[in-house]
Amino acid sequence: MPTGRRTAAVLLAAMVFGGGALTSAVASAEPVRGPDVASWQHPGGAPIDWFAVRASGQTFAMVKATEGLNYVNPYFVQDSLQMRAAGLARGTYHYADPRESPEAQAAFYATVVLGMNGPGDMPPVLDLEDSRGVPPAQLIDWTHRYLSTVRSLTGRQPIIYTYPNFWRTAMADTREFTQYPLWIADYNGRNAPGPLPGGWPYWSFWQYTDSGRLPGIVSNVDLNNYNGSMGSFRDLANMNHPLFFGS
Repeated sequence: MPTGRRTAAVLLAAMVFGGGALTSAVASAEPVRGPDVASWQHPGGAPIDWFAVRASGQTFAMVKATEGLNYVNPYFVQDSLQMRAAGLARGTYHYADPRESPEAQAAFYATVVLGMNGPGDMPPVLDLEDSRGVPPAQLIDWTHRYLSTVRSLTGRQPIIYTYPNFWRTAMADTREFTQYPLWIADYNGRNAPGPLPGGWPYWSFWQYTDSGRLPGIVSNVDLNNYNGSMGSFRDLANMNHPLFFGS
């Protein structure tokens, strides 16, 4: 059989007899997606149906844990447990208040988040989007101290969440943090964020809308893509752990 015809026959056989493998290959090319949530996604105390979220094709979810030195998301534990039960990888974030001690905020966050190294746990996230009037040089120092403390307390490299204009102004577009993965909020209506601030050569997570809709969540919700393969995401989120039932 000529090479061209042989190749066509092999492809046809794969389509007829190996449909599952072909479907799996196509599915693996799909973006790794997930929402991020806070108390706003529980209007009137409404719960989130994390099983419905998972069934809609989401792989992970980020949940707000703490803010400053005194606030704990009242739905944090509920959402954390239920998203784990649904088989979603869990990320957690701290909303920064740069007026307060970075070391104390890091300790507060690390105490609340129920561990960061279990099956399905993503790295800690610092949500940095409000300077609270702190000037750039001081804010840069604050950020270094917070990230170093969280890393020492959790044993994991933190992720920075921010948006371009904030970083270019409040952080003076510093390039001192490119060793940290970037989660960028950029609602540009295109297929990728950019140009990126701060000298980051690439992004790890992209929050592309703050008005998404998902089954199981009654309000609008932020939606995100992961910039990598499912294989690399499984490593990032400890999803290769034998105890992770979402594997």
